[in-house]
Amino acid sequence: MNKTDRQLAIMLELQRSKVVRAEDLSALFETSVRTIYRDIQALSEMGVPIFGAPGHGYSLMEGYFLPPIGFSAEEAVALLMGADFIEQRLDGDYGRVAKAARSKIEAILPEPVRDESARVRETMKLLHAGEPKTGLREKDNLGLARRAILDRRKISFSYKKNTPEPDGNRKSKREVSPYGLALVQGHWMLIGHCDLRQDIRHFRLSRMTELAVLDKPFALPLGFNLSSYRPRDDRSEHVLIRANPEIADKIAETGHFYFESAEEHKDGLLVRFRVRTPEELLHLILSWGGAAEVLEPESLRNRIREEAEKMLKRY
Repeated sequence: MNKTDRQLAIMLELQRSKVVRAEDLSALFETSVRTIYRDIQALSEMGVPIFGAPGHGYSLMEGYFLPPIGFSAEEAVALLMGADFIEQRLDGDYGRVAKAARSKIEAILPEPVRDESARVRETMKLLHAGEPKTGLREKDNLGLARRAILDRRKISFSYKKNTPEPDGNRKSKREVSPYGLALVQGHWMLIGHCDLRQDIRHFRLSRMTELAVLDKPFALPLGFNLSSYRPRDDRSEHVLIRANPEIADKIAETGHFYFESAEEHKDGLLVRFRVRTPEELLHLILSWGGAAEVLEPESLRNRIREEAEKMLKRY
């Protein structure tokens, strides 16, 4: 980043934040504190009303705003592709907002920058290979959940799990305090406190039906932050398979969340996975056909055999 770009970025950071320390600006722009002092001095000499408080940091005079700032072709592409992503993946409200934002950005771009950004965008496309498309029901659920999170109101829904409960049921009624949303491998996940399980749980929006926002307020746990939240790793079951080396890339690409290790042996590739329940890998292993064999646990070997027998009867 050259000096002019850095000084403009400093002004933007000061406008965004109330008070910023020179040390924080130095870390943000990967330069020395002395350089930040010189930049602040240069901006002050240009008439930017920057105030410095010893021991606290720098701030802009209240009410001061930067004049409209133009975008480079690369910056315009980043914003426009971001609008494309939001339209594809978020609910209808944000889809409409994304369209409007895209039109406004394109309208204010100078013609040369607009033409260049259009040319660059023609060489790139957002694809979600191997990931499911965000369906209409999932987008509807996303809109309801998003509003409930902002309003701090509980939600209720029927939820269909991928694997059955010990009682054999796969569907249950849940009441949840929604904390946040995350897009994981093409699936929108809701993170929240489940009243039924009395703990934080993750729910796939595509498996929800009858979702409703309740007139029941809730409060976020003290210190909870979605950006820094990490779910506990409760994958305690181990699965060992023997696979043909030719599908090593396929295994690495499709099973990376469960993947532990792979070792080459004379009779094939030994691959180890760690899962919550062995059945989580059932459909994945079946997709590899005869190129993979389950060695452990025996219960999963039996399930694979049962599914193979069902398939044989159909064919």
